[in-house]
Parts: sequence; C-alpha cells; structure tokens
Amino acid sequence: EEGDAAQRAAPKASPAAGAVEAGATTPAAGSGSPSVSPSAPIAAAAPAAAAVKANELGQIPVLMYHRIVKKPDRSLDRSVKELYDELTRLAKGGYQPITAAEFVSGRFNVPAGKYPVVLTFDDSSPDQFALDAQGNPAPDTAVAVIQQVASENPGFRPTATFFLVDDIFGMEDAQASAGLKWLLQHGYDVGNHTKSHPNLSGLSEKKVQDEIGALEERVVQLSGANTATLAYPFGAVPSKEKWARKQDGRYSFQGIFLAGWRPSASPFDEEFDRWNIPRVRSEGKIKENDCTKFCSTAWLEHLDKNPAERYTSDGDPNTVTFPKTAEDRLAKEYRARARTY
Repeated sequence: EEGDAAQRAAPKASPAAGAVEAGATTPAAGSGSPSVSPSAPIAAAAPAAAAVKANELGQIPVLMYHRIVKKPDRSLDRSVKELYDELTRLAKGGYQPITAAEFVSGRFNVPAGKYPVVLTFDDSSPDQFALDAQGNPAPDTAVAVIQQVASENPGFRPTATFFLVDDIFGMEDAQASAGLKWLLQHGYDVGNHTKSHPNLSGLSEKKVQDEIGALEERVVQLSGANTATLAYPFGAVPSKEKWARKQDGRYSFQGIFLAGWRPSASPFDEEFDRWNIPRVRSEGKIKENDCTKFCSTAWLEHLDKNPAERYTSDGDPNTVTFPKTAEDRLAKEYRARARTY
C-alpha cells in the first residue's frame, strides 16, 4: 500500500531530529524577486511580524489522506470522525490550509502568527468528494467534513488538494466535469496522480510519460485547467526524475510529492527540493508501520512542542520573515523578499 511502502523505505529517525529534506532548489514560479547581491543587508522585519515570532523558514506539514470511510478496514483509511477530529485539531491549533499549488509557488496568504498546512487526498475515491441533488458536498465526504470544520472555526480556510487518477470520484464524465469545476471554483486544488496508479520506478520513459500525460489530458478535458503538481503513486520515483517533471505539450509541474514521511522544508529554505516533497501520513499513534514516529499525530505533537521548527507566517505573502540566526538557510532567489528580526 502507498503509505506502507514509504514507511518501510524511511530512515529510522524520529520527529525529534527536525531536519529538513535535502536537495537542489529551482527558482519558484512567481517569486518575482529582483536580483540582489548575496552580501546586501536584509531589511528589518515589520514589528508585527517580530511580535508573532514569524519564521517562514520553518517546516510545513503536508498531510496525506486516502479513503475517508465510516468504518476503516485498511491501514491507510481514516474514519469520518478521525478526519473531523484531526481537522478540528488543526483549526484550534492555529493551522491554516493552503493548496499544493500555492505551496510550491512560494506565494500563499496565511494570517500572521498562523501555520500553513497542506491537506492532500490521493486516488480520487468517491468518499472524498460527491455532490448531492442540491449541488452541495455530500454528507460524510472529505469535502463536506472540511467545509463543516471551516464553518465551525471562523478563519479556517476550506481547501485541500486532490491527487486524481483516471476514476475521478467514481463519477461519470459529466459528473466529474461538474465536480472538478465545483472544486476549482470553491478554492480547492487538483493534482496529477497518474492514470492507473502504477509503480513508476520500473517503467520506461514512454510509459511514465503516458501515465502522467493521459491523466493530465483527462483533467484538462473535464475541467479546462492543468494541474501544477504531481504525487508519485506509492511514492515511487521513476528511473529518471526528469521524465515526470515535464513533457512538452502534455504536462509541466512546479512540484512533485512523495508518500512519506516527515514535514517539508519551507519553499524558501535553500534545502527545499520541489521535486521530492515529503508528506506525513495521516493516522493516529499505532505500533505498525512506524506510525508512532512518522505519522500525523506524532509530527503535530512534535511541532507543538518545538514551535521554533514550525513555519509561522508574518501575514504578508510578499515578504519572507525569519530570525536573523536562520539567515544562512534562505534560498538566494528569495533574498529580495527577506525580512529579519
């Protein structure tokens, strides 16, 4: 199963390590930063940003969900109540959802003092989203739960990213078209999860590109929009990563997500690798699959206990604020937007 493979492949570390993923950074789309000398002094942060201890070089949890059911019978399932409880915990804990596309763009608007979180749902199963006869999210679907938590917690933004496969929410094409358009019009995001969910690591260049390209073409046909992000099925990386990043005329991504196993580095951190973005499997503390260390309950507890490691917003999407002591971690392309205190 998707999360299981990622957990087995994960190094035996604990949340206390708090390290970020290593990798090369490419300039973020839309960063819009003019060229600035590496030795130029960084401007001072706004007093309000310093007051909330803004740290936009901190870690961001990208939570990974699959089926949302009343009675889970698979290790990756979450119950409707478990999803409701986890989202309520996020809302009351100061987290603000953003989309995967916003995350990789380096432009997202989170209130000062709040913490961004990316909610991702894989495999486009029917329990994630459906519309009732009135055109509203059907009860007990993931979207309905997200909307409910947002209504109960003013300021909590109802959004998530759905990584789609060929079977889109179990809908016929006309329904799928209406459903995707509803999601996009209501601030949700969709990403590419390939057509048939194969393990890409053993496939040829053509098969990798056809799996990704066919799904992309289907999404465009049904919704009129391209996706900005891809999530690897099973977290399995192709023999050559460039095959998945772009194919002229078919797809071009700004970021690619894995299946586990820790919070992501900030997109403004020099060690952020947009082509290998880690996610955190949503699950309670269970003994199997290292969930006592690597799943959402453990990581959210860790970030609560170690707030200096967590991304805290300055409230201004045009600036990147952090303590002076973290300056050496800033990716150079964001220096013009940087502010320190």
